[in-house]
Amino acid sequence: MDKITKGEALRYHEEGRPGKIEIVPTKPYYSQKDLALAYSPGVAYPSIEIEKDPEMAFKYTDRGNLVGVLSNGTAVLGLGDIGALAGKPVMEGKALLFKIFAGIDAFDIEIDAKEPDKFVEVAKAISPTFGGINLEDIKAPECFEIERRLKEECSIPVMHDDQHGTAIISGAALINACEIQGKKLEDVRLVVNGAGAAAISCTRLYMKLGVKKENIVICDSKGVVHKRRSDLNAFKGELATEREIDSLAEALVGADVFLGLSVGNILTEEMIRSMAPRPIIFALANPEPEIAYDKAIKAVPDIIVATGRSDYPNQVNNVLGFPYIFRGALDTEASEINEDMKLAAVYAIASLAHKKVPAEVEAAYDVCDLKFGREYILPKPLDPRLLLEVAPAVAKAAMESGVAGKEIKNWADYRRFLEKVVPHDDNHEAKMKALARHEILCRRVSKR
Repeated sequence: MDKITKGEALRYHEEGRPGKIEIVPTKPYYSQKDLALAYSPGVAYPSIEIEKDPEMAFKYTDRGNLVGVLSNGTAVLGLGDIGALAGKPVMEGKALLFKIFAGIDAFDIEIDAKEPDKFVEVAKAISPTFGGINLEDIKAPECFEIERRLKEECSIPVMHDDQHGTAIISGAALINACEIQGKKLEDVRLVVNGAGAAAISCTRLYMKLGVKKENIVICDSKGVVHKRRSDLNAFKGELATEREIDSLAEALVGADVFLGLSVGNILTEEMIRSMAPRPIIFALANPEPEIAYDKAIKAVPDIIVATGRSDYPNQVNNVLGFPYIFRGALDTEASEINEDMKLAAVYAIASLAHKKVPAEVEAAYDVCDLKFGREYILPKPLDPRLLLEVAPAVAKAAMESGVAGKEIKNWADYRRFLEKVVPHDDNHEAKMKALARHEILCRRVSKR
């Protein structure tokens, strides 16, 4: 992919209608009767029904297909604390992704409040609008308190995607990478660099997948997070090691897996070579990974590397998860997104990477013969099968774990619903040209 320039990005957001989203009516509005039904006096009837039974909001309004993307802009990816208003383009982008990948309507709500109490008060007050809340780009440790309280005080699913989305996608990547490298999750030694919201959430989820706490070392900007330190908050203290080491370089000696959610170019080739044979590197700092992909591959040829970037193999991209997790939660009217639902998403994503990749997905990325292996441990973001695999897995987990308010009885009908729920563009000709180019590419590859 060509490098995106500032001018291109600004024109993209400015030209035509400013921004990236709009509201579109879903009912007729051409006649006086249509307007009378839509507003006065017709609108009184569904309002009365909802007053009698709040669950009727899912029947008569868009609540069951509406997510609030809530942020205060204190931890925007790659930009830091830029404030609520400056974070709006990011939140609009998130709303766009919900729509194009899962057919979910989303409102971006920028809350100018850094204090957890105030943020929670505002979010809770507007929660009746939504069927779910996606928290976004809120810094640690405040994000932990905000999410915990909203989950306790609201009756709808709440998920801080920066934490759990990254954990779910990288968790799927970890399962597949360990399989390829011949490592067992319960045996791997894990080093995590970075101790923010995403790092803590990833570590917790990896432990649920089988990684043992005693095999984990976390490092922050001051070095190894160990029990001898007196400056640890409760979240770091929960995962502190007792090993007598102080630096990232020491921690990596003999380690199987490195997870980076920190700063670019902090890893060296020497550090990677000190790891166990067939190491796994998740260098997820953006825009510069903890070590460049090419440099890591050159240092240790049998390594598996994942980054957060789209121009390298194995991109850990949250869009593989959050649209479909909320889809499954909304479609069962779940009261929360619990651990069972998150784990169901992990295993569904990991499993999809094993399946044959459709030609249209390969064509979208201009590649041929994409298959499970060192350079393909996760599905591609434009793979339409993600919706059909992840959303049902999450929905089933919601029902089986007892948090679903609505039961899906016919899974074949649900699949047909999912196949129609995503808005389709009319760019059929361009898709056909891409498939034709893909066919020519694959013929050339097969002749070599």
